Amino acid sequence: MERNKRLRSALFMSLGAASCLTLGFTFGKIAGEITPQSIDGASDILGLSFTPAEKDSMLRNLTNQLSGIQSSREIKLDNSVPPALVFNPLPKGFSPPTEQMPLDFGLTEEVQLPVSDVDIAFLPVHELAVLIRDNQLSSVRLTRIYLDRIKKHSDTLQCLITLMEDTALEKAKQMDLELAAGKYRGPLHGIPYGIKDLLAVKGTKTTWGAAPFQNQQLDETAQIVQNLDEAGAVLVGKFTLGALAMGDVWYGGVTKNPWNLEQGSSGSSAGSASAVSAGLVPFAIGTETLGSIVSPSTRNGVTGLRPTYGRVSKHGAMALSWSMDKIGPISRSALDNGIILSVLNGPDEKDASTIAASFNFDRKVDPKSLKVGYFKPFFEGERVSENDKNVLETLKSLGVELHPLELKTSIPPGPIVMMLMVEGAAAFDELTRLGWDDQLVAQHRGAWPNLFRAARFYPAVEYVNLSRQRTLLIEEMHALMKDYDVIVTPSFAGSQLQITNLTGHPALCLPNGFNEQGSPTSITFLGNLFEEDKLVLLGDYVQKNTDWQMKRPPLFNQ
Repeated sequence: MERNKRLRSALFMSLGAASCLTLGFTFGKIAGEITPQSIDGASDILGLSFTPAEKDSMLRNLTNQLSGIQSSREIKLDNSVPPALVFNPLPKGFSPPTEQMPLDFGLTEEVQLPVSDVDIAFLPVHELAVLIRDNQLSSVRLTRIYLDRIKKHSDTLQCLITLMEDTALEKAKQMDLELAAGKYRGPLHGIPYGIKDLLAVKGTKTTWGAAPFQNQQLDETAQIVQNLDEAGAVLVGKFTLGALAMGDVWYGGVTKNPWNLEQGSSGSSAGSASAVSAGLVPFAIGTETLGSIVSPSTRNGVTGLRPTYGRVSKHGAMALSWSMDKIGPISRSALDNGIILSVLNGPDEKDASTIAASFNFDRKVDPKSLKVGYFKPFFEGERVSENDKNVLETLKSLGVELHPLELKTSIPPGPIVMMLMVEGAAAFDELTRLGWDDQLVAQHRGAWPNLFRAARFYPAVEYVNLSRQRTLLIEEMHALMKDYDVIVTPSFAGSQLQITNLTGHPALCLPNGFNEQGSPTSITFLGNLFEEDKLVLLGDYVQKNTDWQMKRPPLFNQ
């Protein structure tokens, strides 16, 4: 109660009590009368002005609106309830192909089993798959290797929320028995993995990395976890995320970068990327709204794939922004991510935003046949990373022809990102109104508690107009990218990360070396909507001819 009084007092001083009344922003129940002075206070926030007659005419309507707001708040909305408005990233006249062809990942005929458990732990999925398929390695042994490494290193990295040892070993035994009986489910048969702890698994807690939800249990299992289970994958643990999908700070600490324990692992897929980097799992599932796969993949030196918006079901995942959230794999290689995406892919009647589209990967396609562009201005100037320029030279040396272009749009993406803040404030409405946001560890100006409060003052009319601008941005990016199969860009240059998250385009983030401080760096490949196969094809080609992704954090190479 005292906390509510303090916050209300602070808001009244900075915004005027009148504007709080008019906008219906409360930390409790509003009592008071809307007056012309109330409208003046709100108008300052909205950037509008009204005549005395106009204000007088609005009084009854605003009073009725406020009453409606108070009444609507009596209806409890769970985070899992989406709005009736569904975002669709498809530009005019575009529809993805839906005919699914046989997949050819080009898995090798034979892989030699390493002698040491450490060397086994750092193998990519596409090699582990061959070892299990050929009965050189059992799922039980492989699962025990990763469980032991999680027990040994997860406290140091602060990357684990829930270890699922018993159910993992039970599933691994089942996979070994099936294989012995001649039933092979595919490349993920018997392969251990982890998930970001915003994905529900029945019988476990799903904490969202935030103290108010640290004991939360959801009576369902996320659709993508069901997909992976059917493909034979073995879930060994739920990994940390920055609270409510921002950063690497969660209620239990700060998830660490295995390459530098003095540094956080970035986020918000902090635990997933850290665990893969340290060899605690061969792959993990992350999510991205505005960089939460790309950023931790960069920091931890692993390979992350952000799929096209709508390709992967979000059912059973925490909602932050219904129109921007995406789920994708983090692993040791582009090819691994393609294998995993083929399992995650597919429409889901429980998620209205999913779009039916095939994922057709054929390793026999010549990567040199791809038309590859690059954002030329981002590779010029004194501040450009040598590692980024080296990727272009590598591509040229491999026979890939590069076409220069510029990232130009008439619609600035910065303001449209406000849609994320508004949707997040709605997704965590009660967190703000009931004062639970005090329990979050991060409380600075750029943290969720303050961002959610401020977003409540954003006008609904402006939100709709931002959505309309987003439609134009989608059309412009489609026109820019449709003539290329892949576009190469520094991962954080210009506004490409903002733009492509808003337009729903896929991205593949690959390691490309280290900076002067010894921390990993990355490059990003962008693709057209639902053309992740081309990203994987080019990424695999680069990684088969370089060794950036094979480096191991020295402290965990044991």
